[in-house]
Amino acid sequence: MVLPLKKYPDNSINVNAGPVRSFKDSYKQMRDDIIDTMKENNLDALSAIEIGYPYQLMVVKIDGEYKVFANPRIIRQAEPFKSIEKTPYLLNKPIEVTRYKELSIIYDDENGNMQTFKINDEKLASDFQRTLDYLFNTTLLDRLKFNQREKVEAALAKNTEMPSFIDSTCPTNSKKDYFISVADKLLFFMLISLILPLFNISKKTLDSWFAYDKIAFGLVWILLIGFFFYAQYEAKKYRQCTSCQIGNQIGFIIKRGLANIVFFIIALIVLG
Repeated sequence: MVLPLKKYPDNSINVNAGPVRSFKDSYKQMRDDIIDTMKENNLDALSAIEIGYPYQLMVVKIDGEYKVFANPRIIRQAEPFKSIEKTPYLLNKPIEVTRYKELSIIYDDENGNMQTFKINDEKLASDFQRTLDYLFNTTLLDRLKFNQREKVEAALAKNTEMPSFIDSTCPTNSKKDYFISVADKLLFFMLISLILPLFNISKKTLDSWFAYDKIAFGLVWILLIGFFFYAQYEAKKYRQCTSCQIGNQIGFIIKRGLANIVFFIIALIVLG
């Protein structure tokens, strides 16, 4: 069934979408309504939010086929570029934002099974990220600074020509990355220390490396904690930024935290 698209200034689009839990009849109806509405309006991508369903479901047209993404998340992004985008909600007025060309995505398929998907195309990447934004209570307006947003909203209200702004709110290089970079270097040298007993190295030198491991173990945890809290700060400041999603942050912390524990346990056995 074709449903009406939400249009600015309808604030009902600003909802927190819930995850899709059931993949039975209600899911199929929602999926079909999204696709029917896309066909009727000649759209390349559409989220459930844009037609009134508060769920994390979206459809993107890829090579003529309608691909359905439930509970999608971006786990990796690279190659930022400037994208001029339009969306029905903002009356198809163009706004320039920063997107990422290369995306690695996880999502649930129509049977509720987790799948992966990769994108390496600017047009497709723009469509995916713009539509994903709606699932996290975000529109293109949220990518603008306050004074820029006011001008855009004024243009929308009068239905006049849209001012062009470059996305300056979502950082392409985040300071939180320094926390991970330093932690990775500490972990690398912890790994090096674990293979030293295989060589003819004095016990005094090995003891020094073990002392390093004990210090590095604590420093890595401090850095990971610092990373988490700084990431939370960025998530509040740049709430539209997909790289600031808590799922991405926890993934970084879990991987480094497990490596830190494993390396230290091995160090206790071989060096302690």
